[in-house]
Parts: sequence; C-alpha cells; structure tokens
Amino acid sequence: MMFAVAALLFALLSAAPAPAADIPYLTGRVVDTAQILSPDARTRLTAALKAHEQATSNQIVVLTVPTIQPEGIEEYAVDVFNGWKLGQQGRNNGILVIVVPQDRRMRIEVGYGLEPVLTDAMAGAIIRDVMAPAFRRADYDAGVENGVAAIIARLEGRTVAAATGAASRPVQLHNGFHRADMPWPQRILISLFVFSIIGLFTFFGIATPGTGWFLYVFLIPFWSLFPMFLIGPIPTLVLVAAYLIGYPLAKLRLSRMAWYQRKAVELKTKGATTIGGFAVASGGGGFSSGGGFSGGGGSSGGGGASGSW
Repeated sequence: MMFAVAALLFALLSAAPAPAADIPYLTGRVVDTAQILSPDARTRLTAALKAHEQATSNQIVVLTVPTIQPEGIEEYAVDVFNGWKLGQQGRNNGILVIVVPQDRRMRIEVGYGLEPVLTDAMAGAIIRDVMAPAFRRADYDAGVENGVAAIIARLEGRTVAAATGAASRPVQLHNGFHRADMPWPQRILISLFVFSIIGLFTFFGIATPGTGWFLYVFLIPFWSLFPMFLIGPIPTLVLVAAYLIGYPLAKLRLSRMAWYQRKAVELKTKGATTIGGFAVASGGGGFSSGGGFSGGGGSSGGGGASGSW
C-alpha cells in the first residue's frame, strides 16, 4: 500500500509542469544578466539603441540570461516581450534580442508593427549569418553588436553589408559616420526637409517659456545625427557647437523682451498662449523628462526567428 502511494506521488510530481524561467527587471536597453558583454559593448549598444529610438520611436532591447531551461526560447521571448511591453502602444514597434549562452540559444522577437519591415526570414538571416559565427568563437560583443547593427540598418532602410562585413570584431556603432553619397539636388531637398523640421522645433524651444529648456536637451541628438549624413562630420561639429552656444544665448536674450514675458504670464495664468500662430499649452507637450527606462505598451505575437550555435 505504501509503495503504491509513493508511486502515485512520484507520477504526479513528474507530470507537474516545470516552473517557467524568471523574467528579469527591465533596467535599461541592455539587460546583461548573463554577464557576457563587456562594459564598453554595453555602453555602445545603449547609445546606439537610444539614438535609434529617438529617431524612429522603435524600441529595441537586448537581454542575456544564463539559462531558461526547461522553457523554450520562443515562449520565453513572448513572455518577456509582453511583460516588458516593448514598443509604443498602438504601433507595437518593439524588438527583443535574447541570448542564452548556457543553452546556446538566441532569438530576435519582433513586435506586430515591425514584422513587415523585419520579416521572420530576415531575422533568421541575421541570426545565422551575423550572430551565430561570432558566438561560436565566444565573441559575444561582436555577435550582439553586429546583430543589433544589422537590425537597425534594416529598420532604417539601409544595407546590412556594413553591419555583417566585420564578423571578427564588434561593429563600432559610435564611429565611422560619413556623408551619404547622393546627387546634389537630392541632398538639397533632403537638407531642406530635415533642417526645416529640426529648425521649427528649435524655434519653438527658444520662443516658448518653460518647456524650451527641455527641448534644448532633447534636440541635441537630432542636430548631431541627421546633419552627419548630409553635410559630413566636420560641418556637423561646427553646427552642433553653434546650436549649443546659440540656443541658450538667444533664449536668455528673448526672456528680457516684453512679449516673451507676456507669453510666460499667459501660460502661467491661462494655461495656454499662441506663438508664431500656433497654440501652446502648459504641461501638455507630449514629452516626458522622467528618469529610468520602460516599455511603451507594445506587444508581440511571436514574430521573429530563433537560432543556436
């Protein structure tokens, strides 16, 4: 009788589902819980992912975990993606790159909104041709950095050749920017578009009391990144220096003018005013200056690709 009860208990315990792997806290754009990336690689990755998100609103996060056994990487990736709510709500433009070194598994999980741009086949090619060869050499820095560079290149409509060509070393995401090779009429038209948009936001930042100082910091990456491809690094450096110095000087000078002080009073007392024909409301600029990093409310239904090495 006792043997039968013990056998029944053993059968029930064996049939019970194994506990799912824990989902770590979302502490940043690179969550290296497996400690396989160097500090420099984490810094480069974080900067590149932040710049891409600011330019496109796409939210890419890299996660490394030692092991997720016995859970499959596909199920785990969906759980993490939806738990962290990567991407913007309504756009679902998030991507999760997971590397599990002890299981020798990896996956690129793609949100609904980016599946037409980064298809399952493309994600699989990045895993197979870019990441896996470096991982086989235990070069995790190169595998992750080159894989992320290839993903960003695809999302931004650029060729991935530059991201996949240097498989023996990490892609230097923070160096090597050069002026894009394009006909001068196209360069002029694109420059007019880019500088008009950035210039308009700069104007409102200078002319708007209160929130203008937040825009001053917010626009620095845009003045640094986009002109790089249009006019080259040296002119861009001069342009950024002029922006960093000229913006606060112009704003401080405007703050002494009567109409600026009147607009500040209207914002404070009425909650709204007009600047350059546009209505401006206090406290509702649509920007958030809070600290930390979090998902934007996106979700994924399992699109992407998995691989091993």
